[in-house]
Amino acid sequence: MKVTRITIPHNMAPSQELNGRLNLKWRMSTTEVEPGTVTEEANVLRRNSDDVGWKYGVLVDPNNKDKVKCKFCDKVMQGGIYRLKQHMANTGKNATKCRDNTQEAKDNCKKSQDEAKRKREEKTVRELELREEVNVSRVRNGESEEVTCVGSSEPHKLGPIDKWTPIPFNVCDNDEFKQMCEAIGQFGAGLEPPSHYDLRERLLEEEYARTKSLLQEHKAEKVKNGCSVMTDAWSDRKRRSIMNLCTNCADGSSFISSKEMSDVSHTSEVIFELVDKATEDIGLDNVVQVVTDNASNNMGAKLLLEKRPNIFWTSCATHTINLMLQGIGNMPRFKKVIDQAKVFTIFVYGHTRTLECLRHFTEGKEIISPGVTRFASVFLTLNNILEKKDQLRKIVVHSRWDTLKDVKSKKGKDATTTILSPTFWKDVKLCLSVFEPLVKVLRLVDGDVKPSMGFLYGELLKAKREIKEAYGNVESRYKDVIATIEKKMKGRLDSPLHLTAYLLNPYYSYGNPSIFEDATITEGFISCVETFYHHDEDKQDQPVNIELKKFQNREGPFNKKLAKICEKIDYNPASWRRLYGTETPALQKMATRILSLTSSSSGCERNWSTFEMNHTKKRNRLTTTRLNKLVFIQFNNKLINKKEKIKSKKISDVLLSNDTTEAQGFLYEDGDDCALVVYRDEEDEMEDAMGAEEQLELRRSARVRQLYEGEEFDSEEEEFDEVEDDYLEPY
Repeated sequence: MKVTRITIPHNMAPSQELNGRLNLKWRMSTTEVEPGTVTEEANVLRRNSDDVGWKYGVLVDPNNKDKVKCKFCDKVMQGGIYRLKQHMANTGKNATKCRDNTQEAKDNCKKSQDEAKRKREEKTVRELELREEVNVSRVRNGESEEVTCVGSSEPHKLGPIDKWTPIPFNVCDNDEFKQMCEAIGQFGAGLEPPSHYDLRERLLEEEYARTKSLLQEHKAEKVKNGCSVMTDAWSDRKRRSIMNLCTNCADGSSFISSKEMSDVSHTSEVIFELVDKATEDIGLDNVVQVVTDNASNNMGAKLLLEKRPNIFWTSCATHTINLMLQGIGNMPRFKKVIDQAKVFTIFVYGHTRTLECLRHFTEGKEIISPGVTRFASVFLTLNNILEKKDQLRKIVVHSRWDTLKDVKSKKGKDATTTILSPTFWKDVKLCLSVFEPLVKVLRLVDGDVKPSMGFLYGELLKAKREIKEAYGNVESRYKDVIATIEKKMKGRLDSPLHLTAYLLNPYYSYGNPSIFEDATITEGFISCVETFYHHDEDKQDQPVNIELKKFQNREGPFNKKLAKICEKIDYNPASWRRLYGTETPALQKMATRILSLTSSSSGCERNWSTFEMNHTKKRNRLTTTRLNKLVFIQFNNKLINKKEKIKSKKISDVLLSNDTTEAQGFLYEDGDDCALVVYRDEEDEMEDAMGAEEQLELRRSARVRQLYEGEEFDSEEEEFDEVEDDYLEPY
């Protein structure tokens, strides 16, 4: 039997709107060599791949992808690059050993083979784990009957997938989709799909109950170490306003409920009622703080503090740090370099030919990295551009670039000039040096990987020190940036709760004992104790006048050798307190609860994507109750899966996003208007007559471009200058 194998390049992506059909195109590229180093005969076509094997082999025939020749011994072999690497690494039974290769080539090919084998084994194990998690049973007349899986030797034909209800191709990467297919396969023939009623009622209720049972660990953690209540507002496609309520504890975030608020304004009284009810439902003794964004209506909801004086009300750290990045990014020098980077990316991604040229030189790697926010996208993309500096400069001076008609337009010349400008690269490096310290803090507070309250204030101080160092510690150069950070930080991230968390985290106080002498911090600590132990002067006296001194002097268990584990930032400060704070019970209880808190409400904001996915144009008649249950199930199951990935260390950069919405500014002009989350600072806009509803409105452009769009997407027509350009010389 003849088997035809089709290999798709790793950097090829399907067009979005080809009705399910893939337009496959094999790209071949000519290997560039230094003049005089290799004969012209060696300059043959090779497959457009970044596989290390292509450093040591070439195609004999461009039409035969499996016939490869070794560059060292000139041996021709069948089996493609896989067989060549066996030949180079002296492995495998079906490949002769190369006697003329170098040790470096041998090691590189052996490493590539081992890595590929490891990935195959991991994929196989993962597929087996997914299948083993599926257990199908038939229910007949109330009795469960186990299903015997029977295989069939009859050939199976694939159905007309292009006639299915439109499903994104990337659903195949979803573990739940694979488990669904496995469950259907285990059940066998005769499976009856659930009815419309079953999906909307019975099965929804069953899954809702199952998800609640999976969150029992969170409930126990809330009782043990307390939790935070998080609020945020959202507007759906029918312009109905919905208020989200989430909770966060040391085990992570979970969705509580949502309430439609279209018929009421987002006044502080309304938010107070919602938060107060959620607090009662969770348990008054279990809620330590309420975290909201910085909109004036939410911050005005401090009515809760009058009724619940022992609960802290804090601002969202993610929101505030994004305001810092926004303020710095709007400074003339940084805005200029960001705009220059956008000019280049908009031009390159706006024309098929220039984009193809870019991907050829970067070996299929993108220079745009979508982030979870617009400012995360700016940092990630500028970082990519700097990393690929040599490749980008090589592109714009290459003859292939010069032959493109689009390059002769004004925008093409501007893009070329930008890449060849030494000042541009100098400003990119400075911009990243200023942004990176704040982005590190953003990763900490937005990651939901570990409680961040104990590290927020200390890491912000560290970020300011690093920014000053980036400017050579010259005050006249860094003062505007630091002033922006301190302005946004004041009253938001320097509250008594933040200062106390900084003081009680031994990672900072053990390393810098002078913290105990800082009047601002000690005053914040006393204020925090008065709130935490409200109306209990005996309890207030213990941590302030007795126990803090023991901690400062490292008396008793605080002086143990093992207690110095706190010098590592990846330790858990709350667990440390439980272990070494036994002789200071009042301070221990307070510290354990505070150091288990989040500092951000971004977990609540992330519900927006889940809401929008469920409230599409075809499902916009969902009742708020049913929508609430769907979001509860999906968001909390994502949370559980995320926790599993954290344990297995499979979490990638928390700032990266699969959605290009927040990176549209790098894809076309005015693309920043597509930003899903709009950060506004009411203190800077007091003169603007903007209502709360406008501040909290979810925004999305009608057109959101993806990084991989197969069709032509040339920008508007431009006038081209055919005159030779003599000023674009490489430096």
